[in-house]
Amino acid sequence: MAEIDILLNGFRKFRELYYQKSPNLYRDLIRHGQNPRFAVLACSDARVDPAIVLQTEPGDIFAVRNVAALVPPFEEDGLYHGTSAALEFAVRELHVEHVIIIGHAHCGGVAAMIRKQEGGEDIGAGEGKFIGAWTDLLRGAHERALADNPELKGDALLSASERQAVRLSLDNLSTFPFIREAVAAGKLSLQGWYLNIFDGALEIWDPDSENFRQVS
Repeated sequence: MAEIDILLNGFRKFRELYYQKSPNLYRDLIRHGQNPRFAVLACSDARVDPAIVLQTEPGDIFAVRNVAALVPPFEEDGLYHGTSAALEFAVRELHVEHVIIIGHAHCGGVAAMIRKQEGGEDIGAGEGKFIGAWTDLLRGAHERALADNPELKGDALLSASERQAVRLSLDNLSTFPFIREAVAAGKLSLQGWYLNIFDGALEIWDPDSENFRQVS
């Protein structure tokens, strides 16, 4: 079997077992348009697909995925901002009620940032043009993790930095005027989650206690 056939057979299985059982669901999504209540920003990592992890149906979530589940700070420079454009569409056009950042354990993007901060090889070195500059936006997560505990190293530092990256993205969300306005009007909530798919665990950031709390 050719490798691409794995995907083609997956589509055939979807069509037979999923679409043919619920054709009206897809027709309604065309007729009435999408109306998701949740915008989920997750990592591009192949192991942490939010639709699978959260067991959602088509039309339930507006999914945005990038390296390290990162929300960049608000910028108006006339250039290209895919994540910012997706957030703008979700909040201003779809009127989602929740924006959820989902960071995760063993994140390659966060690990690359830490290596660079510690003087190691930049994942964007050589012919790379984009990854290093992108993960540099996470430097504050590394700094926050070490400020909390200067003795952190290895996996413990990575885990702490991954959680701090979620908090950093939450802070960056509030730099977008349209997000601040929606939150102030009571129309939008912002949440930060940390997923350890390898242990089957999910934590949610609690701003009142300033801790991540595990979902039971």
